[in-house]
Amino acid sequence: MQRILILNPKGGSGKTTLATNLAASFAVSGSWPALMDLDAQGSSMRWLSKRPNEQAPIYGIAGFSRSAAVTRSWQLRVPRDCDPLIIDTPAALETHDLPEITRGADIILVPVMPSDIDIHTAAKCIADLLLVAKIKRSDDRIGIIASRVRSKTLVSQSLMRFLMSIDIPLIATLRDSQNYLRAAELGVGIFEMPTWQVSKDLDEWHSLLGWLDRDKESVNSSPEVAVRG
Repeated sequence: MQRILILNPKGGSGKTTLATNLAASFAVSGSWPALMDLDAQGSSMRWLSKRPNEQAPIYGIAGFSRSAAVTRSWQLRVPRDCDPLIIDTPAALETHDLPEITRGADIILVPVMPSDIDIHTAAKCIADLLLVAKIKRSDDRIGIIASRVRSKTLVSQSLMRFLMSIDIPLIATLRDSQNYLRAAELGVGIFEMPTWQVSKDLDEWHSLLGWLDRDKESVNSSPEVAVRG
């Protein structure tokens, strides 16, 4: 099972948008993805609760919820046939929690928005992944997603300069599009919206999905996964 962790300690960086649309893209392609929400706000699970019954199924795990009736490992258990597992992490994640939450992740996606605060936070996040979580650059497990980008603006140009200055691959650049808001309201992904409406957005996802497919070929399937959180 491929485990995709979406991580950025700053709130509003586009983690849930990335997580839900990734899950929808895999569902549309015929997979049965699992979407785990570790954020107490529960945005991914709220999106999933709106999902129409006729859409391809996605298995949801409310990882932010705790129950004394079952063990934590059982609560976070992923069904045998699910693949991949997409994990939406909380904002304000403490640096010392990074080794635990990144353990077992095949891919770590870091969405970054074009603002000075977001760029600064992303720089620290990547440094912490390398120095605290001990993720090796050579493992090629970390990918950057530039989100809500408006072309030709000064702040977007600043974001691109930052991304070019670090030795971490920029996997995709997603434009600032109202289609993501519409998809969130409907409980669907942009892959499930009319093509004429989202064609520009879909074009931006090809490089991301191709990069994930590259990794998936090297991931060994496991019958059962218990995720720490």
